[in-house]
Amino acid sequence: MIQLSRWKVIVLIAALVFGLLLALPNVLSPSQRAALPGFMPKNTLNLGLDLQGGSYLLLEVDVDAMRTKRIDNLIEDIRVGLREAGIATNQITRESGGAVVTLADPSQAEAAYQELRKLIGAPGANGAAERAATRLSDGRVRLAFTQQTLDTMGATAVDQSIEVVRRRIDSLGTREPSITRQGAERIVVQAPGESDPAALERVIGQTAQLTFQMVDTENSIQDALAGRVPPDAQLLVGDDGQTPYLVKKRILVSGENLTKAEVSADQSGRPAIGFRFDGQGARRFGEATAANIGKPFAIILDGKVISAPTINGAILGGSGIIEGTFTIAQASELVNLLNGGALPAPLKVEERRTVTAELGADAVQNGKISTIIGFIIIVAFMILAYGFLFGGISVIGLVLNGLLIIAAMSLTQATLTLPGIAGLVLTFAVAVDANVLIYERIRDEARAGRSVIASLDAGFNKAMGTIIDANLTTLVAAAIMFIFGAGPVRGFAWTLSIGVFTSVFSSVLVAQVLLAYWLKTTKSKTLPIAESVR
Repeated sequence: MIQLSRWKVIVLIAALVFGLLLALPNVLSPSQRAALPGFMPKNTLNLGLDLQGGSYLLLEVDVDAMRTKRIDNLIEDIRVGLREAGIATNQITRESGGAVVTLADPSQAEAAYQELRKLIGAPGANGAAERAATRLSDGRVRLAFTQQTLDTMGATAVDQSIEVVRRRIDSLGTREPSITRQGAERIVVQAPGESDPAALERVIGQTAQLTFQMVDTENSIQDALAGRVPPDAQLLVGDDGQTPYLVKKRILVSGENLTKAEVSADQSGRPAIGFRFDGQGARRFGEATAANIGKPFAIILDGKVISAPTINGAILGGSGIIEGTFTIAQASELVNLLNGGALPAPLKVEERRTVTAELGADAVQNGKISTIIGFIIIVAFMILAYGFLFGGISVIGLVLNGLLIIAAMSLTQATLTLPGIAGLVLTFAVAVDANVLIYERIRDEARAGRSVIASLDAGFNKAMGTIIDANLTTLVAAAIMFIFGAGPVRGFAWTLSIGVFTSVFSSVLVAQVLLAYWLKTTKSKTLPIAESVR
């Protein structure tokens, strides 16, 4: 094992070269990094919120509001479906999880039941439909969400909200945001480098529910303002907050069918929003516009009517523009929201914090100082305990270990947090454990009277089992922290995991190669480690 193998030398040199190349951007200025050739790496360490500064938001998903909205949609589906089937109703009563329909003619109960079955929909991924129709007594029928759907609705909404929030933050150009679940219905958002939490909150918190609905021209807007709103209509206001609109509840097309939104311009050159639907949305939009030529329809975003143009002809291409009183900035923000997707439920801000860059700079500086102090203490210990030859070899391995950690984190763009720096310091301390195990075994063999080569071979061979066991235990602990932890805990676990691999590689391989080279050049008959101070 102590032979100076060519492949070991090549691997060590390659690790050194790649480590230097990947870590180099961290010591260059932004202009110097931009001037590097295209094949050169340009990624630097990605500092977390506690080091770089930024915004912290704790959001709560309003699951109750989402359930209420979905039941409203279900009731409207019932109303439209039974009306189109020619089945009259006396009353549609909301209940927990669904609605009960009281029919005007109880003899139509079976026909109503069959119509509601059509609204159950296709089975989901688990093989079960999310709605269920039931016959009740006295000529009543019921359509409601299944208990399984109600139980999973909250968790699904949180998962979908996390993905939507991530896409929206990415559209702002924020680098490596941390978006994690906290508890059952909360989301923690950490955006390093984002200095305007109000803008972040505005972009994240807007639901961005886009719908196309017909304007109700059959009923009087004055009656609606007086409180007499038809059951199949709703009273909304324009984006100016004043102009009232009476629109049908039935949604012709929703933002779920939107495939692309972009900043465009209307015929007068004013900012507008261009949109395009998918195949299903284009078909439904074309059918709706063809059947309602000459009638106005409302374009609604988050419960406010952006515009209500008149349909002059069938729009069959699945694309169009949304006109309004937008500025370029407002249109761009809306485009980012629409492209990011609509939130399945409103988000409520429970807590907001801002970490200034000055606090981050202090944390970075303190982290540097603690790392340097830890490094000096370890170097002093190894030199005093094992002499300049063996201790110096450990120090060289330690330097290579630190270089490889920085290179690996720069390459993977893993976020370095303050706990991550703690993991880095701990890694330096653990890194020399392998050398200590090897050196102590070598020292024992040398004092037992074995030759230099035999002592070195025995030291590496007999210590490797213990080294592997100890580092596997550390990796298991780091994996548990990474899987079940969040935020800073994950940062600590990730840094520690990288350090385990780099420390074993650098401490063992560097010691093997350098000791083999020393033995080959000096042909020493004794080991200085045997006489060094214990």
